[in-house]
Amino acid sequence: MSELHSNLSGNQRRKMKSASRLYAVQALFQMEHSSLTVDSVRMEFLNHRFGETYDGDEMLDGDITHFTTVIETAVNYQASIDQQTDRALVAKWPLGRIDPTLRALFRAAGAELRDTGTPPKVVISEYVDVARAFFPEGKESKFVNAVLDHMAREARPDAF
Repeated sequence: MSELHSNLSGNQRRKMKSASRLYAVQALFQMEHSSLTVDSVRMEFLNHRFGETYDGDEMLDGDITHFTTVIETAVNYQASIDQQTDRALVAKWPLGRIDPTLRALFRAAGAELRDTGTPPKVVISEYVDVARAFFPEGKESKFVNAVLDHMAREARPDAF
């Protein structure tokens, strides 16, 4: 653990990890809608988004390692994560028909379910919170919860 991380409280580290999840969804969305590589988008976020001020609000610093792991895993395993997401969706709504922000969210969450030691219930809760940030009306967060629950049970059945 870096010296910076060892000086942070557990609550600060959790907030940074939560912020990195939000940034990961934004980065994956950006990659899908541009020809930018994972490396160029990662550098843009690290250099211009983490801790920056927008409209007078300072953005939280994200956990750089977590952010990088999530986006790289999502890109490297996108086909299998997308297949897993498709299995969790109802037949009338294949992944290609859902909102691009939700697609990015499912890819980030799928990456985290696949490649981290974070308990699946924590992953689900965190990404439902991310969904609420993008869709404050609320119906999308219920949809995200149901899809991620299905994905988590498939990816990590031992955790349930």
